[in-house]
Amino acid sequence: MNIENFLNEGISILKKNKIPNPQLDSEILLCNSIKKDKRHIILNPKEYLDSDQIEIFKNLIERRKKGEPVAYLVNRKEFWKDEFFVNKDVLIPRPDTEIIIEQVLKIYSKKTQLQVLDIGTGSGCILLSILKERNNFYGTGIDISKKSIKVSKFNAKQLNLINRVKFFHSSVDNFKIGKYDLVVSNPPYIELFNLKYLEKDVVSFEPKLALSGGYDGFSKIRKVIIRASNLIKKNGKFILEIGFNQKNKVKKILKEKGFYVNKTIKDYGNNDRCIVSTKI
Repeated sequence: MNIENFLNEGISILKKNKIPNPQLDSEILLCNSIKKDKRHIILNPKEYLDSDQIEIFKNLIERRKKGEPVAYLVNRKEFWKDEFFVNKDVLIPRPDTEIIIEQVLKIYSKKTQLQVLDIGTGSGCILLSILKERNNFYGTGIDISKKSIKVSKFNAKQLNLINRVKFFHSSVDNFKIGKYDLVVSNPPYIELFNLKYLEKDVVSFEPKLALSGGYDGFSKIRKVIIRASNLIKKNGKFILEIGFNQKNKVKKILKEKGFYVNKTIKDYGNNDRCIVSTKI
């Protein structure tokens, strides 16, 4: 069988199993299986696959039909302007999180020199994207997961940023190193009760540690704000991703901890997604 046949077979299996975007997913998985880009499969539909390529593709389709996210199947995800290595130890980067990068670039010019802290760094995608855009920034990333620190270090190496970033395996409560001009964070903020209502490929495969915000969805956010208020310099900026219904309560916690709330930013779905604040 050739590229066209296998592509159609993959699409048909994913459709039958009600997987969204069956064509796009099949194309990505086929490209990954034969180590070619999308252009190649479009231009060479009659090219035959060898038995190894067939086996790899069939295995990936089988896993995708059970809901495993494409990013974990191919171990990569586009975020901002780069491709990041991801695996099951880290949350898959979301386009909505790019809003944090946009805000940082609006606030700070290329000439600014500063120290950035990323709390709950995961794959490192937020911190490393910021450092790529601003050559005079130096970064520190912390995460409670040792495995995710391994992933973020790998991504820093791939993006040639290893000389401007440090990663620490630490809970937010225990981290006491340094004072920062800018703190960014995308903490877990989903209520424990609501986890089971997430899409199957999220709840069954992505790390619960990076999703669950505890009983009320605020336990991790509260910890991050409390710690950030001690780690941030006076007049430093704090940019925090939040859940769509958390704006008012988060603003209240921020004010209690000595932050002035500058603005709330909506995501591409018009939901409140990010709060920019300043340490008074």
